[in-house]
Amino acid sequence: MASGRSQRHVAALADHLLQKLKDAGAAYLKVEGLPHADWVLVDAGDVIVHLFRPEVRSFYNIERIWTPAEPARAAQA
Repeated sequence: MASGRSQRHVAALADHLLQKLKDAGAAYLKVEGLPHADWVLVDAGDVIVHLFRPEVRSFYNIERIWTPAEPARAAQA
Protein backbone atom coordinates (compact mmCIF):
# COMPACT_ATOMS: atom_id res chain seq x y z
CA MET A 1 0.00 0.00 0.00
CA ALA A 2 1.11 3.48 -0.81
CA SER A 3 -0.40 6.94 -1.08
CA GLY A 4 0.04 9.62 -3.67
CA ARG A 5 -0.61 13.31 -3.09
CA SER A 6 -3.23 13.71 -5.84
CA GLN A 7 -5.05 11.77 -8.56
CA ARG A 8 -2.31 12.70 -10.99
CA HIS A 9 0.39 11.49 -8.60
CA VAL A 10 -1.43 8.18 -7.97
CA ALA A 11 -1.78 7.64 -11.74
CA ALA A 12 1.91 8.39 -12.28
CA LEU A 13 2.89 5.96 -9.50
CA ALA A 14 0.72 3.27 -11.09
CA ASP A 15 2.19 3.89 -14.57
CA HIS A 16 5.73 3.74 -13.19
CA LEU A 17 4.99 0.56 -11.25
CA LEU A 18 3.42 -1.11 -14.30
CA GLN A 19 6.42 -0.24 -16.45
CA LYS A 20 8.86 -1.62 -13.85
CA LEU A 21 6.83 -4.83 -13.53
CA LYS A 22 6.75 -5.28 -17.31
CA ASP A 23 10.50 -4.64 -17.51
CA ALA A 24 11.01 -7.30 -14.82
CA GLY A 25 9.09 -9.80 -16.94
CA ALA A 26 5.76 -9.89 -15.15
CA ALA A 27 3.41 -11.72 -17.49
CA TYR A 28 0.12 -11.27 -15.66
CA LEU A 29 -0.86 -7.70 -14.86
CA LYS A 30 -4.34 -6.38 -14.17
CA VAL A 31 -5.13 -2.80 -13.20
CA GLU A 32 -8.32 -1.35 -11.78
CA GLY A 33 -9.19 2.23 -10.92
CA LEU A 34 -6.67 3.98 -13.15
CA PRO A 35 -9.13 6.29 -14.95
CA HIS A 36 -10.16 8.02 -11.70
CA ALA A 37 -6.91 7.35 -9.79
CA ASP A 38 -8.49 7.67 -6.34
CA TRP A 39 -7.66 4.05 -5.54
CA VAL A 40 -5.64 2.06 -8.07
CA LEU A 41 -5.19 -1.66 -7.62
CA VAL A 42 -2.35 -3.37 -9.49
CA ASP A 43 -2.63 -7.16 -9.52
CA ALA A 44 0.63 -8.85 -10.51
CA GLY A 45 -0.41 -12.37 -9.57
CA ASP A 46 1.34 -13.13 -6.28
CA VAL A 47 1.61 -9.42 -5.41
CA ILE A 48 -1.21 -6.90 -5.19
CA VAL A 49 -0.44 -3.20 -4.81
CA HIS A 50 -2.95 -0.60 -3.61
CA LEU A 51 -2.25 3.05 -4.44
CA PHE A 52 -4.48 5.66 -2.81
CA ARG A 53 -5.10 9.33 -2.47
CA PRO A 54 -4.73 10.07 1.28
CA GLU A 55 -8.42 10.85 1.80
CA VAL A 56 -9.50 7.61 0.15
CA ARG A 57 -6.94 5.57 2.09
CA SER A 58 -8.17 6.92 5.42
CA PHE A 59 -11.84 6.45 4.42
CA TYR A 60 -11.48 2.75 3.51
CA ASN A 61 -8.77 2.02 6.13
CA ILE A 62 -7.98 -1.42 4.68
CA GLU A 63 -4.93 -1.68 6.93
CA ARG A 64 -7.31 -2.80 9.67
CA ILE A 65 -7.61 -6.15 7.88
CA TRP A 66 -4.05 -6.98 8.96
CA THR A 67 -4.30 -5.48 12.43
CA PRO A 68 -4.66 -7.98 15.27
CA ALA A 69 -8.06 -7.94 16.91
CA GLU A 70 -8.37 -6.59 20.41
CA PRO A 71 -8.90 -9.27 23.03
CA ALA A 72 -12.51 -9.74 24.10
CA ARG A 73 -13.29 -8.09 27.42
CA ALA A 74 -14.85 -10.20 30.15
CA ALA A 75 -18.43 -9.28 30.91
CA GLN A 76 -18.74 -7.40 34.19
CA ALA A 77 -21.32 -8.75 36.63
